[in-house]
Order: sequence, then structure tokens, then C-alpha cells
Amino acid sequence: MLYALQQLLNAVPIASLYAALAFGYATAFAVTKRADITYGALFAAAGHLFLLVAHTGWNVLFLTFPAALSLGALAAVTLVAGGGVVIGRQVVAPLARVSPNALTVASLGLLLVLMEAARLASGTRELWLPPFLNTPLRLWRGEEGTASLTLLQALNSLVLLLLVAGGGWFLAASRWGRHWRAVCDDPLAAELCGVQAARIFAGAYGLAALFAALAGLLATAHYGTMDFGAGILFGLKIVLIAAAGGHSHPLRAAAGAALFGFGETLWSGYGPVAWRDTVMLGALVALLVISRRERVLV
Repeated sequence: MLYALQQLLNAVPIASLYAALAFGYATAFAVTKRADITYGALFAAAGHLFLLVAHTGWNVLFLTFPAALSLGALAAVTLVAGGGVVIGRQVVAPLARVSPNALTVASLGLLLVLMEAARLASGTRELWLPPFLNTPLRLWRGEEGTASLTLLQALNSLVLLLLVAGGGWFLAASRWGRHWRAVCDDPLAAELCGVQAARIFAGAYGLAALFAALAGLLATAHYGTMDFGAGILFGLKIVLIAAAGGHSHPLRAAAGAALFGFGETLWSGYGPVAWRDTVMLGALVALLVISRRERVLV
């Protein structure tokens, strides 16, 4: 019982991370209607920028550790979210009008550029953060022992879940959210009603990049580093995970991603870890194929 409870608690941070990533990805996908693996590269780039600027603040500017972390977080969120707006305006919006299928090719090019830029900026060195906020929070105590999360895990999970809830409220209640839904349904009809579709494209991609940036720096703070190949891995994984809940429905995509995170963690706790990604992604592909067939038959 204690082991099962601890596994469920261990799943909360990764489930909230997947949920936030899937929500941001679905926000952009709803307007482009094309798979985009650049999103994973933005996630990884935010982590690399966070590490690089934090190390510079500590080793070059001689800032205190909290100040160095704050500087790295500010730089990562500002540059990645701003870069997302630029990509949305200069790449996504023009290609969506002229050749939507070219978005997939462009996303691969952007992925390679972002990955190589991060690698060259860090000198092909894996930078690490020292452990912090690792005080255990005992959430359950019994005769067999205690089940707990670290303070950083609990804070990360809370921030990511609040981010998803706030994003869902913003899309549902704001004027921009109404325009976003109109462009998702029919960009041309939305423009005939006075909505500037190009701005919505840029804003949606910027919002998605903001989610990727926040998720990237929180994941880096949790694990202590960000791998150079994480852009490809997370890009492909989020494309598949978001489809479980619905690419064009951010909250549904987030819910499906959270369930995937729980399943992945439980497999790590009870099954062979070496087969985790193979089994989970294979099951996800099978689920998508079955659900696609059901929709066609109906």
C-alpha cells in the first residue's frame, strides 16, 4: 500500500509537466492543424538558457544563488516566449496560408537550429544545478513508513497545474480566447468578421512558447540539467500524448497527457524500466488507431 501510494505521488510532477506541455501544444495546433515538433525544442531551449544564464550569473557576475536562478528564469521565459511570437508571425502564419504541409518541414528545421544553438552556446558541456528545495514533505505516515514529495516537486506541480487552469480560464473567458476559437474554426470567416488571423497565429504560438518555457525551466530545476536530445524526445512524445485527449482541445489534451504521465510512472514502478517508452508509446499509438477507426465507422 505504501509503495503504491508513493508511486502515485511520484507521478504527480511528471503528470503535471506533461499536462502543461500538452495544453500549450494544443493551443498552437488548434490554429495550425499541423504537427509541430519545434515545441519540444522550445521546451529544451528554455532549460538550456536557464542553465547557461544561471551559471553565468553565479560564476561571472558573482550573484547569489537565488539571484542567479531568477536571472536565468527571466532570460529563459523572455527569450523563448518572445521567440515563439516571432516564429508564429514570421513562419507559422505565412506557411499556414500558403502551404500548411510545409509547417512540418519548417518545424524540423527550427528544431535543428534550436538544438545546435543550445549545444554551441554551452560549449557542448552538460551544465548542472546543485540540489535545492529538496526538503521532503511527508504527505502520509503509516506503520510501514512515510510517503513524501520534495518541496521543489510539490511547488513545480502546483505551478504547472495552476498554469493549466489559468490558461483554460483565459481561453474560455477572454476576448482573445473568443477570437482564438473563431480562427480555429475558420480563419477566413473570422477575418471577414474583423478578426486579424495573423495576430491570433502569432499570439497562439507565443502562448504555447510561454508554456514550453515555464515547463522547461521547472523541469530543469527539478532534474538539475537538460539533455541536448530532449528537444526531439519531448517534441515527438508531446505530439502523440496531446492526441490522446484531442489536439484541438487544450484542456482535453492536458487531461490525456496527465493520464499518460501516471501510466508511465506506474510502469516504472512495477514493470521493466527499459521497456517503458516502448510500451507506453506503443499503447498510445494503438489507442489512437483504434479511436480513429471508431470515428470513421460512426
